[in-house]
Amino acid sequence: MGVDSLTIIRTNAVNNGCERASSAPGYKEAGVPLPENQDNNLQKLLSMALDRSVKGREALARTIGHLFSEEEIALSELERALMTDILGKLISDVEQLVRQALSEELAATKTVPHELILMLANDDIEVARPILLNSDILKDQDLVDIIKSRTHQHQLSIALRNELSSEVSDALINTGKKDVIKTLLENKNASISELTLEYLADQSRRIDDFQEPLINREDLPIHLAERMYWWVSAALRSHILKNFPVDIQDIDNKIQSGVHKLIDQDRIKPTPHAPSTKLAQKLKQNNLLTVESLVQSLRQGEVELFESMFCEMSGFRPGGLRKALYETKGEGIAILCLAMGIPKQTFATIFLLSRKGNPRGQTTDPRDLSRAMLIYDKVNKDDAQLITDSWRMDPKYQDAISEIDAASPEEKSASGAKAS
Repeated sequence: MGVDSLTIIRTNAVNNGCERASSAPGYKEAGVPLPENQDNNLQKLLSMALDRSVKGREALARTIGHLFSEEEIALSELERALMTDILGKLISDVEQLVRQALSEELAATKTVPHELILMLANDDIEVARPILLNSDILKDQDLVDIIKSRTHQHQLSIALRNELSSEVSDALINTGKKDVIKTLLENKNASISELTLEYLADQSRRIDDFQEPLINREDLPIHLAERMYWWVSAALRSHILKNFPVDIQDIDNKIQSGVHKLIDQDRIKPTPHAPSTKLAQKLKQNNLLTVESLVQSLRQGEVELFESMFCEMSGFRPGGLRKALYETKGEGIAILCLAMGIPKQTFATIFLLSRKGNPRGQTTDPRDLSRAMLIYDKVNKDDAQLITDSWRMDPKYQDAISEIDAASPEEKSASGAKAS
């Protein structure tokens, strides 16, 4: 060691103005004994420090670690200072198994000096792991520095800590290591900012390992969870259609039904229904939702109620319905009414009144009605039903499918792998 442990103890005692701290040789002249427990502790350390063998140093390290970890033992400032100094000089000199045992002793102790804990945290992973997992003495900046400078295993251990700040979580994510990020996401006690969660949700499109732990996080914002449900489902749809002879409409219906059930679960509560939606649902429950009441709502200028009633009658969601009603030149309403079995004359009335109340404020071209009436006459009901089925798809699901279809061949391959 270069300087024996007895010399270390004596030097530190002098430097701290504590020559009277022990009755051991070299200190008796001070003539002021410590209280019995302190005197015994120092006597024990002094005696062990005289043994300069490897086993002696290991025994000294274990003893000091035990003294630190025993809460019922009241240690003086002098004792703590001496033990910290001794351990700092011994720690690299003792066997790894001893350092590991020392780390386990000190990991849950709140009174160990910061420098000593930091030294153990930067040791080999077998030594550092208990400290990285459990020590409350480590500060956020300590953890960030270890993440940046130490090994993959150090990063994984930090990701498993009982509590993690968003700053430390960001440092773990910045490693770019999938298993570290997945471990972090699975840690429900880790704080992760919404901006970071949004980034990871986007990354989950190509990294399937992120999907399940993200969805299972209680702090995942509703809009991100919903976006992920639709995207993962669209990837699954793409894979099924490429590999199995199935009915595309049946697959879409089942996927949408399953996703909406997930979205409506207690953890991801739906937006409260508007009054018009509640009224439309009540009319449907009481068997009062008819084509006549639909037309009546339009005659009274209740466009929002008309849309809610039409959604309940057709099974459309608001976004898809408005697209069919207002983003076409009449063919949308024609096909919708034809598929629903609404008579031609009633369809014409709905077309004119809905265009008049169009919330987008667009003017109606007189030729649009003629075009719409022609479509109503020429398209058969079965074809109209197939078209409306595709329109009925949730717009978010449609957007997700579009993204899958627009992906590069490499991304499509990754999507298929994720779905499997």
